[in-house]
Amino acid sequence: MGKVLLVSASPRRKGNTAQLIEECARIIAESGSEAEIISLAGMDIRSCLACGKCAKLGECKQDDGLNGIIAKIKEADGFIVGTPVYFGTARGDLMSALQRIGMVSKSTDGFLSRKVGGPIAVARRGGHTATIQELLMFYLINDMIVPGSYYWNMVFGRDAGEVWEDEEGVLVVRRFAENVAWLVDLIVARAAG
Repeated sequence: MGKVLLVSASPRRKGNTAQLIEECARIIAESGSEAEIISLAGMDIRSCLACGKCAKLGECKQDDGLNGIIAKIKEADGFIVGTPVYFGTARGDLMSALQRIGMVSKSTDGFLSRKVGGPIAVARRGGHTATIQELLMFYLINDMIVPGSYYWNMVFGRDAGEVWEDEEGVLVVRRFAENVAWLVDLIVARAAG
């Protein structure tokens, strides 16, 4: 059985992004893998200081809760992030978190390598594709495996619950979650021999 960590970057614990991450977790759990959700809501994630201390410490020197998330990523086989789109890009705290996670991985044992996952973007009108592209940079530069779906992992909605009206977007995200779970299962089974 594999494990997938899902991060919601929404500042609203019951907002559209959080709801979609919960749906992904439900699908992953139904496939037989473990799914754990972490919300960045209420956290104060700071930017990377480029101090290089992570190479010696094995974690980030900043004590803002991100090291706990890094520990959970190390234990997981999959890693999905969901973000609302703000001014055409991912939320700043998510990007700060991903940059620091990537620095710790690259400065230590490369723990992100070959983890399965990818991004989900939620917006009222636009900026989805730019956000997906921005987040894919993190996945690809860290040697991660990103499965596709029927379309890009983007859903339209503004007020909480509106995402469910975007039937195609929800279908795409559900298939993405199925593909993550399927790949995680294959990789875990192969590793077990």
